Amino acid sequence: MELRAYEGMYGDEKAIWLEAGDYVAAMIPRIGGNLIAFRDVSKNYRFLREPGGDNMEDFRDKPGIYGIPVLFPPNRYEDGSFPWNGGAYSFPVNEEETGNHLHGFLHITPWTVEEFGTTASESYVIVSVTIDENHESYAYLPHRYTVRLRYSLSRDGLSQHLLVRNNGDEAMPCLLAFHTAVNAPFAPKSTAKDYRVKATIGQRWELDERMLPTGSYQPLTSEEEKLKGEGVNPFFAPMDNHYTAVPQNGRNRMELTDLKEGITLVYDVGTSYKQWMIWNNQATEGFFCPEPQINLVNAPKSKLPAEEIGLFGLEPGEYWEETARFYVKNAK
Repeated sequence: MELRAYEGMYGDEKAIWLEAGDYVAAMIPRIGGNLIAFRDVSKNYRFLREPGGDNMEDFRDKPGIYGIPVLFPPNRYEDGSFPWNGGAYSFPVNEEETGNHLHGFLHITPWTVEEFGTTASESYVIVSVTIDENHESYAYLPHRYTVRLRYSLSRDGLSQHLLVRNNGDEAMPCLLAFHTAVNAPFAPKSTAKDYRVKATIGQRWELDERMLPTGSYQPLTSEEEKLKGEGVNPFFAPMDNHYTAVPQNGRNRMELTDLKEGITLVYDVGTSYKQWMIWNNQATEGFFCPEPQINLVNAPKSKLPAEEIGLFGLEPGEYWEETARFYVKNAK
């Protein structure tokens, strides 16, 4: 199997390209360390939503809905603020319709390429971002920390390793998600009607008019029961829904099946993610976002037990890490 890792271009942005047999992936370090492409070139499958070379301005304007953006802290925070360890943080209100802060800073921050290359079995790239007093986001989240991402490509698909390290001298909140944008259809001869998705969701959180959890649950619809069971079309209804994550068979994952091609794309995200967001752009066929999330939306203001809602911190010198993987299997 031929393996390559090299610097190139994706549209007008510098990218690190990975190749492993029929698989190809591309990472754009300057815009959020975003893994913007994962493809099977032999079958012309494009698993992630890509801007393409002619839509780069839209990608730069809305980087959160392409590829695999890193959200830190993720999702919405009421009035742009939240308490922590007796103090409070204040973020810009960047979602005017709700009056909340949305999605943090890392998906728009330039990341540094630490290394890229090949081993005996994979091609890989490692990127990182280190936040300290000199970074503009420090004014809002005044902690020193490093986030490092390693992506590798092999015959087993696309693997992701994420690490967060607290470089400071105070405990910091560890709030993170991936706003992963998955194509449906990802096969050129299929349509969105050919797709079924299932995910390891548990209960659906009730959200108020500002899209913030009330602390209560809502009953699942019949389609949502199928979402956690045999599968349902990803565009059965407009979704901007928040769920607990309940691993099945020891794994926390999303499975997207192309009935026409007879294959399933598996997104196995690891069991450290306690929540899911699932967003499908008002049920617009083409792509949707199964978003593994450590914490409940607006978690620092919740009165629920911290362990239940994925709210935790890192002490000075501590690490948090998790792995995820995309791979393809034959559909049942």
